[in-house]
Amino acid sequence: MRFLPLVSSRLDPAPWGQSPLALRWEGDPGGRWDAAAFRGLPVHVIHGAGTALEPALEVLRFRNLSPDFLVLPVTRPANREAGFRLLGDLEALLEATSGRGVKLALRIEAGATEPVLNLLRQAHGEAVGFCWHPAVEDLERLADRLWTGLCDPGSDLRSLQRLGYRWDMALPAADPAAYRAQAEALAAAHPPVLFPAEWPATALGRPVVPDPDVTFGGPWEPR
Repeated sequence: MRFLPLVSSRLDPAPWGQSPLALRWEGDPGGRWDAAAFRGLPVHVIHGAGTALEPALEVLRFRNLSPDFLVLPVTRPANREAGFRLLGDLEALLEATSGRGVKLALRIEAGATEPVLNLLRQAHGEAVGFCWHPAVEDLERLADRLWTGLCDPGSDLRSLQRLGYRWDMALPAADPAAYRAQAEALAAAHPPVLFPAEWPATALGRPVVPDPDVTFGGPWEPR
């Protein structure tokens, strides 16, 4: 997996050079991050815009940022009205991101997995993915749509490795040197994987049926 520094938008972008990163959105009143993105700073993921529609749309108004993923924290809907409001906001965000190459990923907080997945299933919300984080529940049910992740320096990522996850993993950072040391330690403890050690039981809500005619061979060796 690729580790990225998760940097607050309140910080100065200059120390991060041209390194790919994730941005924790706390507003950008001076447009410094938007200007840095225009100069070539790659912002791949934006975290923490909130599920309320207006704060999330604020991110999209900065067109130079052009993230691959917009990660929205989601708590357990308090009632049916809150659930319908969440679905309405997600629909509006999907419309706003259409044609821009931005995918939505939900960071589902503890205790919210079942009701949120039920809402998405009822609304046929297959266009929405998920963000892994240390408190994630029922990992296997999310595995086929895990698009990005968020960890801390002490996170155990072995469960992700077993499922073959190899995409972006954001690590909160305020100082480039401290971030590099933490990321190197995590990378050493969790080397890259090519194939999952354990296939999920479901994919896109359907059971996975193994094909007995398909097997993985040993390492390829040139003749």
